[in-house]
Amino acid sequence: MDEALRPDACAYPMKRMTFMSCETLDRPGDPSQRTDAGMAEADQISQLIGDIYDASLDPGLWPLALEKTCRYVEGMSSTLGSHHPTEGRPQYQFEWGNDPHYARLYSETYVKLSPVLVPTLLHAQVGDVLAIADLIPYHEFLASRFYKEWAAPQGIVDAVSVTLDKSATSFASIVVNRHERHGHIDEATRRRMAVLAPHFRRAVSVGKAIDLHKVEAATLADSLDALATGTFLVDAGGRVVHANAPGQAMLAAGDILSGRGGRLSAPEPQGDRALHDAFTAADAGDAAVGVKGIAVPLATRDGEHWVAHVLPLTSGLRREAGTRHAAAAAVFVRKAALDLACPLATMAELYQLTRAEMRVLIAIVEIGGVPEVAPVLGISETTVKTHLQRVFEKTGTNRQADLVKLIAGFMNPLG
Repeated sequence: MDEALRPDACAYPMKRMTFMSCETLDRPGDPSQRTDAGMAEADQISQLIGDIYDASLDPGLWPLALEKTCRYVEGMSSTLGSHHPTEGRPQYQFEWGNDPHYARLYSETYVKLSPVLVPTLLHAQVGDVLAIADLIPYHEFLASRFYKEWAAPQGIVDAVSVTLDKSATSFASIVVNRHERHGHIDEATRRRMAVLAPHFRRAVSVGKAIDLHKVEAATLADSLDALATGTFLVDAGGRVVHANAPGQAMLAAGDILSGRGGRLSAPEPQGDRALHDAFTAADAGDAAVGVKGIAVPLATRDGEHWVAHVLPLTSGLRREAGTRHAAAAAVFVRKAALDLACPLATMAELYQLTRAEMRVLIAIVEIGGVPEVAPVLGISETTVKTHLQRVFEKTGTNRQADLVKLIAGFMNPLG
C-alpha cells in the first residue's frame, strides 16, 4: 500500500459467500469416493481461479477476485501489488477490504516502518506461502510500532502472503490480513493459499507480459497487434489459430518458436513438451492448469533466453476472446529479464550479516538513530546497539554515515 489508493478498489459491496475446506483438493484420492461437498468445493475453487485469470486481462476485476480470496482463506482484507522496499513505490496495486484511513496512514508513514518488507525481499522465494512468524520473531512484531499503531487498532493479528515475482530490488505478492476473529495462520490457511498461489503467479506473469495494459477479454483477439509481446492463440493441440505481428515475426525467424505444420513448437524438446502440456491442461479448464507451465523457459540456438506464459481461454470472460478462433489458450512470449541477485542479499552474504543485523542496518539507514529504531523493530535499544556494533565490525565501518554510503554503493550500479 505504497501509493494513494484507487477509490474504486474498495467499492465492491460485501457479499455472502461460502467456501468449504479444500481438504478434498489436498488429497485427490479416488474420484469415485469424492463427496458432493467435495465436488461443490472443486467447482467453487475453479470459479475463483477463473476470476483470477479474468483479472489478468481486465485489471478492474482484481478487487472482486481479492474479495473472494479473502472469503476462501478467511481474511479481512487483501492486497495484490509490487513492493520496492528500498524505494517505497509500487509498480501496480489492487486491493479489497482495506480501511481507507489506515491505508492512507500506511502509504504516508507505516510502509517504511513495516518489519516484514525487507525480510520478504531478502529471504522469501517465489511461491513461498508465509505467515508473519516465518519472516520475523512474532514477539518482535507485537512490540513494533507498526503493530501497535497500525495493525492492532484494526484488529490485525497475522497475515498470509505469497511472493509471486521477484527482481533484484522488488517483489510482487498477494497478502491476506487476518483479523483477531479469524485467529492466526494455520495449516488449513496455508493449504488454501497454496491452491491459489500458482494461479496468482500465472496471472501476474501474464499481466507483466502485456505491460499491465487493460485489455478487455472480449476484445483480446482484436488487441493482439497492439502488444509488443509476441502473442498467439492456440487450440488444445497447439495449432496456431491467431498470431499478432511480433508473433508472426518470431515464427518467420524460427529461432524462438516455429509454426511447422501450423503447430506452435519450441526448438528444445523439454520446452516443447512443457508448452503442449500447458495447452492440453488449459483445454481442461482453469484449475487443471495447476502449477506446471507458469513460465515455460525457451532457449534459442545462440543462447538467448525467452519465456512463454500460457493463459487458459476456456472459462469466464476469456472464453469470448477464444470463441471466434476456437482457441484454448493465449501464449505470451517475451525475452527473459536478467536475473540479478538482490543487492541487499549480496551485501548480507559478503559481510556475513544475520537477518537481525540486516534488519537493524536497513532501519538505521531508513529511520535514524538507535532510539528511533528500537520501537520500530520491537526490540530494546541495548539489542539494537549490539547488532549495530556487530555490523560495524563486519563491514569495517564505525559511523552510521558510513553505512548509508555502503548501502548506496550496493544499490547504485555506478557506486
